[in-house]
Formats: sequence, structure tokens, C-alpha cells
Amino acid sequence: MPPRDNPTARQARLGGELRKLRERAGKTAREAAGMVSTDQAKISHIEAGRIGVSEDRIRKLAIFYACDDEALIEALCAIAREHRGQHWWDAYRGVLAPGFLDIAELEHHATRLRCLQSLTFPGLLQTEDYAHALFAGVIPALPVDEVQARVEHRMKRQSILERDEPPQFDAIVFEAALRMRVGGRKVARDQLEYALTASERPEITLRVIPFTSEDFIEVTQTAMYAHGVVPQLDSVHIDTPFGGGFLDAVADRKRYQTLLDLAEKAALSPEESRSFIHHVAREL
Repeated sequence: MPPRDNPTARQARLGGELRKLRERAGKTAREAAGMVSTDQAKISHIEAGRIGVSEDRIRKLAIFYACDDEALIEALCAIAREHRGQHWWDAYRGVLAPGFLDIAELEHHATRLRCLQSLTFPGLLQTEDYAHALFAGVIPALPVDEVQARVEHRMKRQSILERDEPPQFDAIVFEAALRMRVGGRKVARDQLEYALTASERPEITLRVIPFTSEDFIEVTQTAMYAHGVVPQLDSVHIDTPFGGGFLDAVADRKRYQTLLDLAEKAALSPEESRSFIHHVAREL
């Protein structure tokens, strides 16, 4: 089977974690290849996520790298068992850009999600009309079927919050996100009311940073921190006008955890936030 041209973010993460284990153990790719009876090029492809790797090889490499973290090894083996076509977002392969599928996959496997939004509500809390207004406003304009596919995909992402054991979702939004009349007054009001209802669910915590806050002025970064089944698989997704991206380096993860911690301290409590949102909704 030829190497993948476009591995998913999760496939690349599996390979990246194996590379980290090898480098931490001071082993070369050539030595690793010899351990599992393959060639150096194949190890490079595995570590880049361009080809799959069996559970047996993961366990052999873990022993060779002197890794005794069984929880991490099991988590890596679980990724290796996954295959294309088993999840709902695979239906959008070739329809939407790979980044859309990667974010759905990240959320699906997360045990907890924390996000910071400056101008819009998080995708997991958006109404269909609100999402449609956002995608319909993209410049240059998207084809109608592209807009519809993006909206449909965004709505399906919210299914993780309907599971029997949903991940904890902690969202922090700036007051600007509440006051932006995305889609017009009615759509904006319906969005606020939907967010209010959603925030009453035990797995969702919604906080607002008001304009009057003097403790937090970083309004340029939109980020989501996804906790993995083990800390080593935590990931950060950042969204910019030039596209999104994933960060998994320890320094990056610590930076965004600090950013979210500071934002949470500056935000209103969940109860105060609901009252604030209700007040803004009444103004509409």
C-alpha cells in the first residue's frame, strides 16, 4: 500500500508520538527499523503518519524504547485500530477540506474541551441559522452546496454533547460575540437563547468576559484545548483568518492552558454569565 499523501491530524499524531518515544530513548530510525524487521524509510513514513502501524509493532517499539507507560501505549494502540470510514465525518472526505474532518475527530476523542472565542459563539453551541450566516458571509463567497455542507457538518459535530457520557465542555466568550448581530436580529437573538438553554446542561459551562473587564485584554486568539485520554495526547486547535492548525508541543499546550486559565479567572461566573446573556438578548 503506497504512503498516504494527506494523513489525518490524528494519524500524524500517532506517528509523532512514536517519534518522540524513539528520540527520548536515544534510538535512531535505523535501529527502530531493525527491531521490527523493516527499513528506515518505512519508520520515517510511520512517524509522519503516512502509513499505518500495527499494535504489535507499537508494543515492540515501546519495549525497545523502554516506555513503561501502559496508558499511553494503550492509547496509541487504540489510534492504530481506527480505520477510515468508521465515523460520520468520513462521509465528508473529498467534500470539505481535511481540516473540517480533523476538528470533528479531535472533538470526538476528547475527554474535555475548553475554548476561548472572541467574536462568535463556539461551533458546538451554534444554531443552524447562525452557522449558515457565518459561512454564507465568507469572502470570497462560497458555492451554495459548500455552505450547506459546512453547516451540516457543524451541526453533526454537536452530537458529542448528546452522548450518554459527553465530554465536559467549557466555553469562554467575549461580550462582542453576544452583541454581533450575525444573520440579523432574530438569528442573533435565537442564538443567545439557544446558548442560554445549552448552558443549563451539566456538561456545559459557559462564561462571558464583559467589555468592562480590566483583568484580561487578549482578544486576538481563538483557541480550543482538547484533553486526550492521556495527557500526552492533549491538543490545541487554533483558528485564524488564514486557516486553522493543531499544536501538540508541551510548551504550546502549557501556553494555551495558561491563556484559558487567565480568561476563566477574568470571566463572569456561569450564573452571572447567564444573567448577562439574558440581558443582552432582551436588548435585541
